[in-house]
Amino acid sequence: MNRRQLLASGAALGLLPATAFPNTDTFKQFHAARERDPTLAVLANMVGERAGDAVVKGRIPADLDGVFFRNGPGRFELGGERYHHWFDGDGYAQRWQISQGKVSHRGAFVATQKFIDESEAGQFLYPAFGTQITRRGIRGNDTMNAANTNLLPFGGRLYALWEGGSATELDPRTLATVGIRTWRDDLKSMPFSAHPKIDQDGSMWNFGALPGGGRLALYHVGPDGPLLAAGVVEVPQLAMVHDFVISGQHLIFLVPPYDLLADTALSFAERHAWAGSGPAARPMRAVVVSKATLQLRQVFDLDPHMVFHFGNAFDDGQTTRFDAVLHGAGALASFGALMRGERAPNLAAHSFTAQIRLDYASGKAHQARLFGNSEFPRVMPQTVGRRHRKLAVLSSAARNREHILDTVNLVDTDTGKADSFRFDAGWLAEEHVLVPRRNARSETDGYLLGVVQDARRSETLLSVFDAAHVADGPLALARLGYRTPICFHGNFLPA
Repeated sequence: MNRRQLLASGAALGLLPATAFPNTDTFKQFHAARERDPTLAVLANMVGERAGDAVVKGRIPADLDGVFFRNGPGRFELGGERYHHWFDGDGYAQRWQISQGKVSHRGAFVATQKFIDESEAGQFLYPAFGTQITRRGIRGNDTMNAANTNLLPFGGRLYALWEGGSATELDPRTLATVGIRTWRDDLKSMPFSAHPKIDQDGSMWNFGALPGGGRLALYHVGPDGPLLAAGVVEVPQLAMVHDFVISGQHLIFLVPPYDLLADTALSFAERHAWAGSGPAARPMRAVVVSKATLQLRQVFDLDPHMVFHFGNAFDDGQTTRFDAVLHGAGALASFGALMRGERAPNLAAHSFTAQIRLDYASGKAHQARLFGNSEFPRVMPQTVGRRHRKLAVLSSAARNREHILDTVNLVDTDTGKADSFRFDAGWLAEEHVLVPRRNARSETDGYLLGVVQDARRSETLLSVFDAAHVADGPLALARLGYRTPICFHGNFLPA
């Protein structure tokens, strides 16, 4: 795979100079709204590092021992300006240490080149996902790298991940930034998604999307860090692809029907024009790649939807089955209102978790609704790429008409029945992950671990559930005496 050939059609985000900064209305609107509604502090700007011990209510299980790493956008404002989209903020890495029934926390910004340059300048300089800023020219994808989406422990190292550029290595104990991780010299600054999948042999699969270039870059990394293989798959009319899923034999991507507009005065998010409706409507495509050859195997058509996240996939004879959370056309742009302090309509209320079956012999894809409004699907790590029967998702109670996820669910993928717990009004649930006990014998033999925000008190808590009895409520809640930014994704590393 030649990097120059891959980037010949433009940088991964296809961004070129336009205007200095669109406007400062977002900053003014948010702070006016926060004065009226203090619970908007969950979306406020974060400044500096935080560290402290949590106060535990309940009991942390003795065999739950390790570190829960989390990452999400934390800096939304600089120099009196505020980003226009939630996905724009600079990455704020978090480390929850769980040991002997106690919990401690540390949070720090990822010191990317972007973060350093803009901190020194006292203002935003570079284009972001949903805010087109061009005060300073970009030298490559990593000039814009916000490192704000996931935090992955792998091969004894820790990586802060974005999707438009390289992985950024952090010190797993202090969260100090080590620097850019380049898997091979000719792949420097190539897109490397925030959703790698760890296979049963300990190796890592990942991809990088090149929207506007019609290509997916593919990576297979060994358990200790060497690049085992890399490849390229041609995907015409490729726009944003955020996640993927692996089965025993395949890599599977869902490509939503967007056209990528050429207007460089718009941000990357604004350049996405929905093409899934009207007389010339296009389907969503399922693109299947062979793990053995990194070559395209087959493409399937599905009803048009937007998709952010997948659950798991497994091969079943001449078919592959997988879970995906599907959204409507407006999902990509819906987070801008949050940055203005507006109570955006609940995105999850218009979503659902689907089970999709790809039949290679007939060339047909079959879709069935598994669970209602939902997001952030996760499975037990020992089931990745294999047959699974339990899927953790977040959802929203019927009372919530705003963008709030407040219910934790463990869904039976055979029946659709869920073991669920709803947090109190004014609480917001972040992604929860499944953590197996040592030598676990089932998919419920372990814990459901996550983070929740108590917006009324502007404090953050770690939550621990017994995966076999979610409806009984948390075994423990570990409360910090301060607020942390809302994270997108993270992973647990057992001691």
